[in-house]
Amino acid sequence: MLRITSLLRVVSTKSLEANSAIIARASNKTNSSVQQNRAHSTVLLCSGASRRQCERPVAQVGSITTTTQCVRYYAKGKDKKKDKKGAPAKVKINDEQLGNLIDLDALRTQLDKSLGAMKDDYVKHLSLRSTTGSIETLRITYEGKDYQLQELGQVVRKNPKTIVVNLVSFPQTIPVVLQAIQRSGMNLNPQQDGTTLFIPVPKVTREHREGLAKNAKVLFVKCRDRIKDAQNQTIKKLKKQPNVSEDEAFQAQTQITAIADGFVKEAEKLMEQKQAELLGDK
Repeated sequence: MLRITSLLRVVSTKSLEANSAIIARASNKTNSSVQQNRAHSTVLLCSGASRRQCERPVAQVGSITTTTQCVRYYAKGKDKKKDKKGAPAKVKINDEQLGNLIDLDALRTQLDKSLGAMKDDYVKHLSLRSTTGSIETLRITYEGKDYQLQELGQVVRKNPKTIVVNLVSFPQTIPVVLQAIQRSGMNLNPQQDGTTLFIPVPKVTREHREGLAKNAKVLFVKCRDRIKDAQNQTIKKLKKQPNVSEDEAFQAQTQITAIADGFVKEAEKLMEQKQAELLGDK
């Protein structure tokens, strides 16, 4: 009887030990799954003031589906409408205010004069048929003074193909007269015989037309340079004036440049019209 009781106690003890081992293994397995699930869960952080959270499945381990949790932060855009603190306000200058800073009337007069000189050169020197009048009024600079060619010599048309210039009264001016005729833009090539110049009148060929059209551009460039010189001189005088703020000087300079550019565009338009006329495109 004692033997049977001892055997029963032994069996009960072993059963309890076996059950404890099973429970311990089950607990370890559960903890491992939870840790594995946590290892597959990721949090993404993005810098910024606004954020958006999302969850999406990315993998499946056994019967457990892992998810990725995203927390995104977005940077705030700059407020473009917001003015910079301390930025100076822009100054707008009208013609009256500009006239108080510079001699606006004198500037416009100088620009008009440059444009007018170009128009006169086009009329006198850029014609398909070289006329005696255009030769007579040709400007000659000698010893710092300007003269018309007819003041230095006699200009006559010998025949429809030749113009003769007699410089017997001022033979010392022959070199500058030859240079002025060659650079007149009329596509002329004078020949010297003593104190007399013979100027062949070129035929109206396509080559002659193209030469006159190129000279039209040369005269335009001279006019443009005179306009820009007047612009730069006025700006230099403006910068030397005291009691003119930086903003006022900048706005005045911008308007001076705009005025000069307007005259340049008008001169360019005249050049294009003259070239079309000379080339027969008009």
